[in-house]
Amino acid sequence: MRTNQKRVLIALGWYDYRLHRGIEKFAQENHWHISANPTREKTIPWGWEGDGILAWLGAGDDLAEFVVQARKPTVDFSNRRPQLKFARVLEDHAHAAQLVVEHFLTRGFHNFLFYSDTDNWSYEERGQGFVEALKRSGHDCTWLRWHQSPDFRNDRDQWKRKRRWLIAQLRPAPKPLAVFAANDEQALDVLECCEEAGLSVPEQIAIIGAENYLLAPDAMPTPVSSVETNLETLGYTGAALLNDLMNGKKPPAKPIRIPASSIITRKSSDLLALKHKGVANCLRFIWEHSDQNISVKDLVSVAAMSRRGLHKAFQDNVGRTPGQELQRVRIERAKRLLAESDNKVEVLATMCGYQSANSFCVAFKQATGMSPKQFRDSVVR
Repeated sequence: MRTNQKRVLIALGWYDYRLHRGIEKFAQENHWHISANPTREKTIPWGWEGDGILAWLGAGDDLAEFVVQARKPTVDFSNRRPQLKFARVLEDHAHAAQLVVEHFLTRGFHNFLFYSDTDNWSYEERGQGFVEALKRSGHDCTWLRWHQSPDFRNDRDQWKRKRRWLIAQLRPAPKPLAVFAANDEQALDVLECCEEAGLSVPEQIAIIGAENYLLAPDAMPTPVSSVETNLETLGYTGAALLNDLMNGKKPPAKPIRIPASSIITRKSSDLLALKHKGVANCLRFIWEHSDQNISVKDLVSVAAMSRRGLHKAFQDNVGRTPGQELQRVRIERAKRLLAESDNKVEVLATMCGYQSANSFCVAFKQATGMSPKQFRDSVVR
């Protein structure tokens, strides 16, 4: 038996298997003894003795009180209680919002809405990130907060009242409308309200949620797109930080932020709202063939336009040149593959439409400021 084995308590007021998986991976690599999580049964482990705590201090003052009084090195995955001076590893909600904005703008949307139904710090950060990212791109955004509406009541009729209110907001909104919901459940609220109101998805209203946790989404008549928020990396990084704290290192001055990994695109947002047929055809072609050795010359042929005309049309409708858009899509594909597979760079280059590993590495470094290996190390633990 290891006499120096670290004993760590997982005390989560909110649970996701992906977070546990990241923690588990680090624990196995470093031979931790993980204490069972009695907080899942609403039992606070008063009297527990160990070396450190991984916490998600959301709802539940009694759990927060226990963690404070334990006086052990602690990493909190939540920012609900910023007054507690714990080290924190948090989702980068602004980055997630930026991915959603890029998804919608590339598809030609000009009308935007953010929807949240609860006063929650993470929803507020996502919404603020969405509003600010759109503002930087020259667009406005409506923010619907159910919990701040005059119709809000916390009673048995709340669910029906919320649905009536949401339908009343969606019907007169300018179309086509791009909606980013604070999480997947709220995205499902929007989707079901659209169905009840006779609003077509994604033709009139395109929807993206966050956290990618709906059960069997691809079995739905309209599967919901979602931000994959990289919770496994969140868990692994939090465990690594706790290990540093247990070994006497000082906590970082600011929370560590973990960027989202990608948009999981499904039918609810897979729409081109562009009126320019040539650009729309090119974008579809890029999405379907970016893994092949295509070039701007191929896009000119698809659009049946001159090179100069297509360049101007892309600038007017997408804000980038055809070559820049092709490069952007390839780099985003490369990011997903780097995060989700262990393929070598030479293989990834071919899978992303590059003729050589060198040209892929140069393009990736120019786009991200990192080499493919550095990027993989930053998102895969």
